[in-house]
Amino acid sequence: MKALRGRHRLRQLRSINELKTNPNSYPSKKTLTQRNQSFNNYDKPRPVGDSDINQWNMAISTHMRNSQLDSALRVFNLMPRRSSVSYNAMISGYLMNGRFDLARNLFDEMPERDLVSWNVMISGCVRNNNLAAARELFEKMPERDVVSWNAMLSGYAQNGCIDEARKIFDGMPYKNSISWNALLATYVQNGRMEEACRLFESKSDWDLVSWNCLMGGFVKKKMLVDARRVFDRIPFRDKISWNTIITGYAQNGEIEEARRLFNESPVRDVFTWTAMVSGYVQNGLVDEAREIFEEMPQKNAVSWNAMIAGYVQCKRMDMARKLFEEMPCRDVTTWNTMITGYAQIGEIAYARDFFDRMPRRDTVSWAAMIAGYAQGGYSEEALWLFVEMKRDGERLNRSSFACALSTCAHIAALELGNQLHGRLVKAGYESGSFVGNALLLMYCKCGGIEEACSAFAEIMEKDIVSWNTMIAGYARHGFGIEALKIFESMKATGVKPNDTTMVGVLSACSHAGLVDRGMEYFYSMNQEYGITANSRHYTCMVDLLGRAGRLDEAQKLIRNMPFEPDAATWGALLGASRIHGNTKLAETAAELIFEMEPENAGMYVLLSNLYAASGRWADVGKMRLKMRDTGVKKVPGYSWLEVQNKIHTFSVGDTCHPDRDKIYAYLEELDLKMKKEGYVSSTNLILHDVNEEEKEHMLKYHSEKLAVAYGILSIPAGRPIRVIKNLRVCEDCHNAIKYISKIVGRLIILRDSNRFHHFREGSCSCGDYW
Repeated sequence: MKALRGRHRLRQLRSINELKTNPNSYPSKKTLTQRNQSFNNYDKPRPVGDSDINQWNMAISTHMRNSQLDSALRVFNLMPRRSSVSYNAMISGYLMNGRFDLARNLFDEMPERDLVSWNVMISGCVRNNNLAAARELFEKMPERDVVSWNAMLSGYAQNGCIDEARKIFDGMPYKNSISWNALLATYVQNGRMEEACRLFESKSDWDLVSWNCLMGGFVKKKMLVDARRVFDRIPFRDKISWNTIITGYAQNGEIEEARRLFNESPVRDVFTWTAMVSGYVQNGLVDEAREIFEEMPQKNAVSWNAMIAGYVQCKRMDMARKLFEEMPCRDVTTWNTMITGYAQIGEIAYARDFFDRMPRRDTVSWAAMIAGYAQGGYSEEALWLFVEMKRDGERLNRSSFACALSTCAHIAALELGNQLHGRLVKAGYESGSFVGNALLLMYCKCGGIEEACSAFAEIMEKDIVSWNTMIAGYARHGFGIEALKIFESMKATGVKPNDTTMVGVLSACSHAGLVDRGMEYFYSMNQEYGITANSRHYTCMVDLLGRAGRLDEAQKLIRNMPFEPDAATWGALLGASRIHGNTKLAETAAELIFEMEPENAGMYVLLSNLYAASGRWADVGKMRLKMRDTGVKKVPGYSWLEVQNKIHTFSVGDTCHPDRDKIYAYLEELDLKMKKEGYVSSTNLILHDVNEEEKEHMLKYHSEKLAVAYGILSIPAGRPIRVIKNLRVCEDCHNAIKYISKIVGRLIILRDSNRFHHFREGSCSCGDYW
């Protein structure tokens, strides 16, 4: 029996040794299983020496490198005697394979730990982003070496805890080059270049990697003078040194200096050449980039992609496509660039063709195609593609979420937007400003101002876009006081307003009729915030004064503008003239608009409405002839709303909806109830000289009334009815919906081309001031 056990033991040792000398002869899982079963059939093996233990340890390491954790554990459990190296091999293997929990359990079970055990476990905690556990182990260590200190230093550095990293560095009894480079890299990566410089100057024997690191930090911060100073001091430069400084100059518009250094460079590789191609492309010099590209002795995928991207940026898609066809090494970036290029010039069919032909897609591919559809007005296609992306198993990234939310905002698909919000929360994206801002804008544009307020509160780090979106959202909804409260909160947090902020603030004052507040903000924004008024600010002020009936002041403001007023400014004056019935001033404003924008149909309609309200039917006819002669066509009005994830669209007198009979019958019923409450049709708005009864009939079936009626019939009581109209709501519909909201006891939110109207209990949030 002893002889048999000895022969079996010899075969095992030979097999283990074979793994060391010939990894390709590694036994199969079946063989290992058979051998393990054989082990279990014998008594516990006799004690063996250190050389035997080494063979076992090597077998464990081999299993771990091949991700065979169970096999490694079987070998570990069969060992006749284990050393700390055996435990360390198991712990390292678990960490290598992402099993931090198993590594920590085994570490805690170790009968005796050595310095390597502690260092391996601390490094594992750091890689697992568990700094608290790493620090706890570090404090418990009976002894430490430079590896222990460096592990903690790297942990704090990788997690952005720069001050803690510095404390560790200062407390080190001995520092090696890894310690110094780790702290230097930490400062550079976090943009703390002054501290990086102080650290660099405190030591003289830096290696080339450190010099390049410091120079790269300055380049990243666009501090080219400092980068050049470091470059000139480098005792011996390599390719990375030259490539870094050339790229710095090229990316920051100093292409001539970049070219001079390129010509001086003693060593050029494909990255040096590509840096110059990218530099010319980024500076809009695509033909010069092509010359460099053609001279390149060797090209890689980055070189080709840079050149194709240059043509895409210049919208020269014919050249981009030709280069694409010639490219021998296309990757997913190449395809994505072509998709983006075609989408940006509105060639959505070409973009989709490239998308469909891609051999492999990534999240950028999907996001680019979704963005192309969304920006091109293909809202339904964008949302379907988003759903398909999810179904395809592709991970939804921030860009795809932002594009989908933008599409929901465009078509006011609030229910779908709510579903996207739920997915955002699951993905953990809702607190970031990029996606958070898209979510905020979606709620604002879909009429969910309360939801927008909640989304705004959830954004952890609000940027200027977050604040501006919330201010503008409140303004468009007619909640001027709330918009100004947000503005004051913004200033209190230290965020400086920009010109877009002030447009939102002035718009809020205009929509809410806060004339004096608006004038105060307008005349103080240059002194308080350094913002010079532009045409948008002046347009807001003309709108503010005009709506309040202060037309003379509005005209005076226009005359005193430091630049020529644009069509939008005159349009604001025309709109105010219509509200207050000043036909003469409206005609003056309209003529100037027609000179600037002869195809602006909206202005023709506004002036025609004013003529019709005054009974000037001959002038209404002249407007029609003028529109016909100039080829201007009135944009047809239509309204829509979302019911159970489906968009229902209506035009005036619509007869295409499947529930049209029910809708028209309900409108007749509502009309009788409204008239009992005192509603009178605004027949003066009809641009046709017909009898009053016919005018009433023409007003009764406007698109927004049809949409509101369908919403009442289809959306459960207690939920708001949200309707969108592509044009400004007419006076009669505005008045009618006030009565409807009182009769049915529902909140009706209407978004027109100018603002939101919240109808509740017979009144509107705009105070009839729109």
